[in-house]
This record gives sequence, C-alpha cells and structure tokens, in this order.
Amino acid sequence: MNYTKNEVLLDVKDVSLSYDKPILRDINLTIRNIVRPGLDQGQVVSLIGRSGVGKTQLFKILAGLIQPDTGTIMIGVEQQAVEAGQVGIVPQNYLLFNHRSIHDNLRLAMKHVTLESKEKDALIQDYAVKFDLTEHLKKYPQQLSGGQRQRVSIIQQVLTGNRFILLDEPFSGLDALMIDKVMDLLGRVATLHEWNTLVIVSHDVENSLAISDTAFILAREKDKEGATITETLDLIEMGLAWTPGIRENRQFQQVVSQIKHKI
Repeated sequence: MNYTKNEVLLDVKDVSLSYDKPILRDINLTIRNIVRPGLDQGQVVSLIGRSGVGKTQLFKILAGLIQPDTGTIMIGVEQQAVEAGQVGIVPQNYLLFNHRSIHDNLRLAMKHVTLESKEKDALIQDYAVKFDLTEHLKKYPQQLSGGQRQRVSIIQQVLTGNRFILLDEPFSGLDALMIDKVMDLLGRVATLHEWNTLVIVSHDVENSLAISDTAFILAREKDKEGATITETLDLIEMGLAWTPGIRENRQFQQVVSQIKHKI
C-alpha cells in the first residue's frame, strides 16, 4: 500500500490517573496523519479494553473533560493542550434535544460556524443525503431508531468542524446489519478530510479492528496496578486495514482471537 504517516495529530505522554487506587498508568500513544495519494484518508483508531479497565476515564481525559494526575495530551497539527470542546463526543446515549427536530439539532451544532443561514441549511441537506437522513429531518429524536439517532449524533460532531471525534462503544446494542452500516458511515466520515480522526473506545475487538488503521490495547499487566497500553497494532503494516470483508480473513481472525485472550 502506498501511504505515509506524517505530522502528529494526537500525542499522549505519561498519562496516569488515580482515585482510591491507580486507574490508568503511564499511558503513551501517538496518532499521525496518514496520507494516501489521491485520497483524503482520515484516521480511524481504536482503544480496546475489557469493561471496567478504565476506558471511560481515558475517554474523558482525551476529550479534555477531566485532568489526569500526570501527563499531557497534545492535539492537532499545532500540538496544543487539549481542552473541553475541542474534541467531538458521540456517547452511547446520543445527546440530542428531544424537543427539537433533527434539523434543529443539527443547526444547533453549527451555532459557532461562520456560515450564512442558507449555507448552513444547504450543508445539513448535503449530509442528510450522504447519510440517508433526508426524510427524517423534520422528525424528533424519539421518532428515530437507535441507529438513526447515532447517525445524527455523528453528523452533529462533523458539522461542528471538529477534526477529532471520540466514539464511546459505537457498536453496542446494534445488530449485525446495523453494525455494518455504522462502519460504513464511520469510514465515510474519516475520508471527508485527511485530518479527520475517529477514536473508537470499545470492548468489541472484532468490529473495532475491522474498521481501524491502528489499535491500542488497554489492559492491566500482571502484578501492576492501573491499566496501560500493552500493545499497539499497526493494521496497515499488517495488511489488515482498508480491506472490505476483512472479517472473513483468516489472519484477521487470528489477530482478533489473540487480542481477546490478552485483554
């Protein structure tokens, strides 16, 4: 595959967090801008770990919502310290205003975007067409399925202009068909701009690896307190990235099995 990894987009160094006891320990990870000739190739990265290992706390630290005890999180090509609001968040419960239509929820996401009103509406229409939501724009969140609400929540974050989007367990509670649709959607969002970076925080090893170019494994090491990054998978180098139907690949399934035994 013809690609290069260029400027650093996210740099996490020596991050630790404790409450009554260590939760996270010496977290280090780097995400670089992937460049592929002729493509706007964004980044799709997974942070994979079992339930209760500290993924939620790391999610909040990366989003700038809580401060770690030690360490730094630098974001963007300018490498600035992350602050709340710089990173788009798609939580499991999809934060939509039930008293506003889908269109109005999306307009609200653009309140700080410097476009004319007609331009904002045209952009919403454009994304609604791309992500099969045109007929739902006048509806309210409670009238949509979980998968449709998730799509709206993801588009919200795209419309804010955030290049980084954190997704908390995006495959949870979805059937196999809907998971495929979500994976397709995430792939399309990533390729809207080469700096777009999706970070999937999940315990779902197979689906997370299937869509990612890089995966970081968050786990506890024997006789040590607190979880850390125990393994980094460069799925591009392994020949397992950007490949339709990768879940049918024998090597891919072997990797999935190995990771399930490690987390």
